[in-house]
Amino acid sequence: MMNTMRHIRKTRMNIKVELIYLIFILTLNLSCAENKKSDKETDNSEFVRFSENDTLKFTSGIRAIFQDSKGNYWFGSHNEGVSVYDGKLFKYITTNDGLPNNQIRTIQEDDNGIIWIVTVSGVCSYDRLKITNYPTEIGNPKLDWNSTKGNLWFYAGEEDGINRFDGKEMYYLIFPKPKNINPNNSFGVTGISQDKNGKLWIATYSALFSYDGKKVDIYEEKKLNLKNDELIHIRSVLADSKGRIWIGNNGIGVILIKGETLTHFSKEQGRLIPMDKFIYNTQNNQTEKNTGIQSVFAIEEDSEGNIWFGDRDSGVWKFDGKTLTNYSIDKSLSTQMTWSIYKDNRDNLLFGMADGGVYQFNGKTFEKRF
Repeated sequence: MMNTMRHIRKTRMNIKVELIYLIFILTLNLSCAENKKSDKETDNSEFVRFSENDTLKFTSGIRAIFQDSKGNYWFGSHNEGVSVYDGKLFKYITTNDGLPNNQIRTIQEDDNGIIWIVTVSGVCSYDRLKITNYPTEIGNPKLDWNSTKGNLWFYAGEEDGINRFDGKEMYYLIFPKPKNINPNNSFGVTGISQDKNGKLWIATYSALFSYDGKKVDIYEEKKLNLKNDELIHIRSVLADSKGRIWIGNNGIGVILIKGETLTHFSKEQGRLIPMDKFIYNTQNNQTEKNTGIQSVFAIEEDSEGNIWFGDRDSGVWKFDGKTLTNYSIDKSLSTQMTWSIYKDNRDNLLFGMADGGVYQFNGKTFEKRF
């Protein structure tokens, strides 16, 4: 009996020691895990605490539209942050949640389902839980683009280059600028489009750049066959399914690159007002709004191969390969300025307006969707 009691006490003691040891190991592991997490997620990560609404409440303009792999719609505003619509509610993300800036340039999704939000002053990722910010102006900018890799490209307000992300490292690539350029020229990026052969076309205010994975080519005033009074000011670019490159300017309309041929599309279509009349009308002492394809801030191709242009003043235009058709999105709007055009996962064509609304083209007219 005595031996049995001793055995029981010894067994209980061993269990107690093992429990203490187990608790110690678990505590140590949790502590290490937290340390590793804090090392990885430094002060640039913040958990998102959504505010919600049953309507899209933006009023400052829709600069970006995106539909992710789960079917959610993302809207980037001119100065009010981001809204994501899950089919029921609009959730909002702003600088209070970790965005670098409330002016949004683009929104995209990587292969892992991470959402990347590009603002005027920085890039951040959103993993459905938290925002992580990434520096974009790297201390050692890359002149040799071929020494980098990655299929995520960002433009977040830099004036001399563009960012490329390979999943781990954010590169800052410097543009090989044209020689003897005006020092006041800005090379801030305004649009990116990839053609069917994988070549990247990058629009900046003062030039168009292309990158085929081996070399960077420059399209400036001379290469675009512009006259002395035609000032380049690129605001959009589209590489379409036929291999054509559409370049939208603010002031001189659309230029088209088709193979080795370059044409001034707006002039060819008779839709360009002479700059002296467009800029200033001496009769009424006012700056005139254009009525043609002159100040093009957005270009998109629909599922039927039609090319759509969003103009600052004259609404939107559809080109079916032969005929141009002009549309007013909504005559009740204070402005017809179209910031963005987007084809969603079901081939619906969405138009982001300067007043903050999003319209959908139904084949004949435009209906307010969001």
